[in-house]
Amino acid sequence: MTLLQLKYAVMIADCGSMNEAAKNLFLSQPSLSKAVKELEKEMKLTIFDRTNKGIEVSPEGNEFLAYARQVLEQTNLLEEKYLNEKPHNPRFSVSAQHYSFAVDAFVDVIRMFGQDTYDFTLRETTTHEIIEDVAKLKSEIGILYTSTKNDEVIRKMIKQNNLVFEELFTARPHVFISAKHPLAIFEHLTLQQLEEYPYLSFEQGDYNSFYFSEEVLSTLDRKKNIKVRDRATLFNLVVGLNGYTVSTGILSKELNGESILARPLDVKEEIHVGTIRKKNMPLDRYGKAYLESLQRHCKCDMSK
Repeated sequence: MTLLQLKYAVMIADCGSMNEAAKNLFLSQPSLSKAVKELEKEMKLTIFDRTNKGIEVSPEGNEFLAYARQVLEQTNLLEEKYLNEKPHNPRFSVSAQHYSFAVDAFVDVIRMFGQDTYDFTLRETTTHEIIEDVAKLKSEIGILYTSTKNDEVIRKMIKQNNLVFEELFTARPHVFISAKHPLAIFEHLTLQQLEEYPYLSFEQGDYNSFYFSEEVLSTLDRKKNIKVRDRATLFNLVVGLNGYTVSTGILSKELNGESILARPLDVKEEIHVGTIRKKNMPLDRYGKAYLESLQRHCKCDMSK
């Protein structure tokens, strides 16, 4: 196995095409194909499944490529330090539920490294897709929550996908409402007070079971329900319709301004927010920096 072979395999996966990868590498397609087949033979695994429609990364190939990317990342760091080579184009990806602190930490990482080129991805997406992204190593880190209602199902999925859950913090449920909402005068709110107002939640696609809901207490019956995909849309509806949603209570004034308030909800429930990542797989420098920043933002916001 050589670094060049690893580079070839990663390029093919990134391009999604053997021909496209060959062009980017200035190789002939047969030469590239031969090099990868030799790598697969040596490592005794199938990295790419060949089909009539082209190639796809196999399940075991996903894990192999994650390690390959880390090897190449460390090699690039050595070359930058000792050979004075220009920094390469780094890649880093996070999949998360719709939390402002996840965005704040992402901004920190980009500012921290300050490189001229990078290819970072932050996906605010559904609960099932977060688990799937991290399991398939499309994202290095995922962020989601568990509660008494979904804990058993979510943790079972995490274990089945060879992932680990590390708690960031525990929060009591809060309601996000407009600063101009009629109930904004109250320091605490009850479900009875909210009964006549639209309830906003994030749509979960094909996996719309309450186990995958992003909002705690999602099993309760409500008169008015609105589902959205986008955080900005949700907050616009919170303001425009005097709607509400249930979350951790952590808000970012930089992202949300002064128009949204968080009010504690008088219910007996807890929200356990944490990160998920591949078991026994070390984080690269971007993942470590992101996790550290995430912990800082959570501690800071929870202390307010």
